[in-house]
Amino acid sequence: QVQLVESGGGLVQTGDSLTLTCAASGRTFSSYAVGWFRQAPGKDRELVVGMNYNGGSTFSDDSVKGRFTISRNNALNTVTLKMNSLKPEDTAVYYCAADLTFSAVRTAPRYWGRGTQVTVSS
Repeated sequence: QVQLVESGGGLVQTGDSLTLTCAASGRTFSSYAVGWFRQAPGKDRELVVGMNYNGGSTFSDDSVKGRFTISRNNALNTVTLKMNSLKPEDTAVYYCAADLTFSAVRTAPRYWGRGTQVTVSS
């Protein structure tokens, strides 16, 4: 019932900033928890940042704390990932995901976008 479309990926240099946007469908989106995952070549997909339905609870992986920030605008059905001080190890396909609970997002979210590539050159 939820469709997610990521945008904003691209090629940047070490130290640059980049903002990814996830556009969601459905008038019930405001009740969904969301997260941003990434998958680098040869590595498992990992949750980097997440947020519950109203922003009252968030999660950030240690690798991105202080650099990545998740936010949402339920009126516009969008989720944003602001990435600062990008490093080559941030290179990955970034996916937006959603589910009814924050716990579900952190384990196995039901809804996924197709992903957007972020490449950070050294």
